[in-house]
Amino acid sequence: MDINLELYKVFYYVATTLSFSEASRQLFISQSAVSQSIKSLEKKLNHSLFIRSTKKVLLTPEGEMLLSHVAPAIRMLSEGETLLSSENMLKGQLRIGASDTICRYFLIDYFRRFHREYPDVRIKVTNSTSIGCVDLLENGQVDFIVCNSPNSRLNPRFLTKTVREFTDVFVGDPKAFSINEEAVSLEMLLDYPILMLSPRSTTSEYLHEIFEGEGLHLLPEVELSSNDLLIDLARIGLGIACVPDYMLKKQDELFQVKLKKPLPKRQLIIAHQDNLPLSQAAERFLEYF
Repeated sequence: MDINLELYKVFYYVATTLSFSEASRQLFISQSAVSQSIKSLEKKLNHSLFIRSTKKVLLTPEGEMLLSHVAPAIRMLSEGETLLSSENMLKGQLRIGASDTICRYFLIDYFRRFHREYPDVRIKVTNSTSIGCVDLLENGQVDFIVCNSPNSRLNPRFLTKTVREFTDVFVGDPKAFSINEEAVSLEMLLDYPILMLSPRSTTSEYLHEIFEGEGLHLLPEVELSSNDLLIDLARIGLGIACVPDYMLKKQDELFQVKLKKPLPKRQLIIAHQDNLPLSQAAERFLEYF
């Protein structure tokens, strides 16, 4: 089948951004040209590749299957172009998916080191929850992700590596809550307003599972998408916040609640697709771990 490679390139950008306008911006062509290219490719393949609506664009099952083959080919071509033009200097783009918490409190030092060693590589970070990051990885929008584990969205098709263990802790303002120095049970903790991450997060899944395992119903007072905001609310006495221990500063005025039964440790992991080659930039970054 004689199909111009440019049509597959346009398809790749629309499929990975799920936006005709964003694809046109990245390709430096008009949105009309993008639409015509997709229509031409669909006609040649005799399959619909996208479900279009006024609000969003989605891949059809046929589109998802095609993307799984087109994505590695486009990336390998891009990598080849980069290697030929680099004059032995690492260039290109490093695409990472991670939550804002993981970026700020874990990855930032690695970003600083990588940028110092490879200044010509553009670092593109896409923020999402650890669950949402898996979607980014599946859609080919990032080279790899750094996320929390356990993670209900991860499956055996991904290669994973543990890079850090951490413990979730409950913290609050000592002036607002008179929890004494003695260890408390999870049941006693429910007497206080709990501040935690929103339901579509690995932390929420994890905490609800822990409390249910003790026969308890966890009903948080506040559910947010930002751990930093949870800490801010805890500092003004709105409740007891559950956050990763690596976020806390040594001189922080917040007190840490002592639990009779400490929460099981979780992990930060790196995950990437087993069947897709990593870019040279991604391989260099992963060497840090």
